[in-house]
Amino acid sequence: MAGALSGKVVIVTGAAGGIGHDAARVLARAGARLILTDVAAEGGEAAAEAVRGEGGDALFVAADLASEADVESLVARTVAHYGRLDGAFNNAGVEQKNKPVDELSLAEWNRAIAIDLTAVFLCIKYQVRAMLASGGGAIVNTASSLGQVAIPGASEYIAAKHGVVGLTRAAGADYAARGVRVNAVLPGIIETPMISRLSTDPDFSAMFDRLRARHPIGRFGQPSEVGAAVAWLLSDAASFVNGAAIAVDGGYLSV
Repeated sequence: MAGALSGKVVIVTGAAGGIGHDAARVLARAGARLILTDVAAEGGEAAAEAVRGEGGDALFVAADLASEADVESLVARTVAHYGRLDGAFNNAGVEQKNKPVDELSLAEWNRAIAIDLTAVFLCIKYQVRAMLASGGGAIVNTASSLGQVAIPGASEYIAAKHGVVGLTRAAGADYAARGVRVNAVLPGIIETPMISRLSTDPDFSAMFDRLRARHPIGRFGQPSEVGAAVAWLLSDAASFVNGAAIAVDGGYLSV
């Protein structure tokens, strides 16, 4: 993918760790100029430093994506800094609480919907406006394999990620004819710091053993493997791909 995103300006949300951090490095190696964002300023700055340390171009901007004002400001700062916006990887999210529906609080439900779904809507809303002003672009949203299927104890997360898939298809239908493609990646279990923490938690470990067995490839994925799929979807090589939900899951959804 070297050079596939040469000169393109791309926002990466949830850049402080896991998929966002490694995807940012993949996108930078493909030539993208990056605005990285997260609520975790220290981790986000570290991600930008990692990109710059490899010769890439990255600026970190702290933002709470549950705030419409923060999202609008993030996109405005991107355009002010680079002069345009060509792509976005809307990746920020929170994990499930491992509770059945009747034990889930309204606050826990609302937080998952706000970060995992509503924030994606807000990002698309303002990113599309900037992209239309500069001739078009491409957006990739992080859904999940749980945007297609379900497991116990994750209703709020599953509802949000199913929503991301539907929102992706709807936005793709709204904007493709105007030059903005919108797609989603559906990761399986990816070896991020969050997953490493949960997989050793007694409340989650048995579930992760079962999930590992569900991946026909025989392992969990690496964040950079998701990043490679995102780089392709953002590039002109994927010019006829729109409204798609691409599984990056080692075959999880195929069994």
